[in-house]
Amino acid sequence: MKLNRTAFLISFVVVALLASGVALAADDAEAFKRSLQLAHQGDMAFGAGLAMGLAVLGGGLGQGIAVRGGLEGIARNPQASSVVTNSMLLGLAFVESLVIFCLIMAMFINGTI
Repeated sequence: MKLNRTAFLISFVVVALLASGVALAADDAEAFKRSLQLAHQGDMAFGAGLAMGLAVLGGGLGQGIAVRGGLEGIARNPQASSVVTNSMLLGLAFVESLVIFCLIMAMFINGTI
């Protein structure tokens, strides 16, 4: 409980210091508005990068598990290798399409499309 309170206080102080730097750097309302807009764009880029990283991580793990399962199935029953290979490749295409979809969504969020 003590660690949670300490972590909360440290994070609160860090956020307060970062926000005060943006607020104190602005001489007028227009400069403050621009600084908040730039900070918002940075947050969007960070979020898009984080989403893309998690999608690639999940896609890579899913593809690895799918290939392992397909190879184990072929090892147990070599006569069914063509059926297992075709099904595995179709599944890998679906997993890869989800990662590509996440890339497109990250590009939309970042404003590059």
